[in-house]
Amino acid sequence: MLRTRTSLSTWSQERSMKWLVLLGLVAFSECIVKIPLTKMRTMRNTLSEKNMLNNFVKEHAYRQCQISSRGSNITIHPLRNIMELVYVGNITIGTPPQEFQVIFDTGLSDLWVPSLFCTSPTCSTQVMFRHLECSTFRPKQKTFSIAYGSRSMKAFLVYDTIRIGDLVSTDQPFGLSMEHSGFEGMPFDGVLGLSYPNISFIGGIPIFDNLKNQGAISEPVFAFYLSKSKPEGSVVMFGGVDKSYYQGTLNWVPLIQVGKWRVRMDRISMKRQVIACSGGCKALVDTGTSLILDPRRLINNIQKLIGATPWGFEHYVSCFAVNILPSIIFTINGIKYPVPARAYILKDPRGHCHTTFKEHTVSTSTETWILGDVFLRLHFSVFDRGNDRVGPAQAVYMLGVAQESVRPPLTHTHSHLGHSCPRCW
Repeated sequence: MLRTRTSLSTWSQERSMKWLVLLGLVAFSECIVKIPLTKMRTMRNTLSEKNMLNNFVKEHAYRQCQISSRGSNITIHPLRNIMELVYVGNITIGTPPQEFQVIFDTGLSDLWVPSLFCTSPTCSTQVMFRHLECSTFRPKQKTFSIAYGSRSMKAFLVYDTIRIGDLVSTDQPFGLSMEHSGFEGMPFDGVLGLSYPNISFIGGIPIFDNLKNQGAISEPVFAFYLSKSKPEGSVVMFGGVDKSYYQGTLNWVPLIQVGKWRVRMDRISMKRQVIACSGGCKALVDTGTSLILDPRRLINNIQKLIGATPWGFEHYVSCFAVNILPSIIFTINGIKYPVPARAYILKDPRGHCHTTFKEHTVSTSTETWILGDVFLRLHFSVFDRGNDRVGPAQAVYMLGVAQESVRPPLTHTHSHLGHSCPRCW
């Protein structure tokens, strides 16, 4: 789910597919729809970094085009990395279709994009939905608000046709934002939630449920593969699982309760010593969060163990530490998921290295971790709505297998950029 802080890199504060392969989904890979995600770096709110982002976009213009495998319904949109950490993909809204770049967020349930009525300065840099040009547009006299930590968004409820690649959801409820607060300089237009209906702020049927109810997908599952260094390669796939994205088997983990993509975690360890979650805890698998989040006390303990020094909103370490620091092991349902130092330490635009562990400000009665993109880049993840479970597996690049070697080449040319992830600050 989108969560934000003062720093873009802490934007991930609250809030993730081999689906039913045993039932033969792999055999029906022609029913899988793959949506490419664009990987983008969360930009801190400094003038120099905003200028860096603008210059980067101008110098690396491209056009996104859809690529489908011959003889199948698999749809792949090219992915783009704009300086690290945020993943976005293209959808269209309305008739005729208008294109938007959104975050596919397992921590939220609703879809929203900016409207022409938006009065916030942020909206002037985003693609805004032109409702008067749409023959399928239907308004509703209802407004709602969503808070992302220190950021917020107010919107009114409308209905229209939404397309995700070859998937079409008709009469889909979504929000058109009227006000934004705290979203300046973010390279995205809106957010598409993939969580359960019970946490919807709109109170309507989420797009995934509509796709399922309207028969657009054959199985109620979706999955994420997030590239870890290249701008291209990431996808979200609907209705089945492509086994070429992961190695071994999917390790199915039941949800703690239906309604959120939250599972029970056994422990967190380093060098065979438990360093957090000692008596078991909860973990939210969240594609809308860029980092790994937990309450301040436990995060501070981990920062000390890896020798990180606080400075501003970050904790920094020597860049040489990447080669000597141990992996941090997340054990879920008896399976160990290692996160090596090269994954939990990132280099900023100035060449300084900081950790990807951050505190989240959400008050919970039990220890709850948020496993964002830092974790998900290493582990291909399936979200099974039919059986209310998550299935992580080792992503193929962990074995040195280049993703580009297992799928058709992608062509790059030009598209709109310049909006960013709602929760990665």
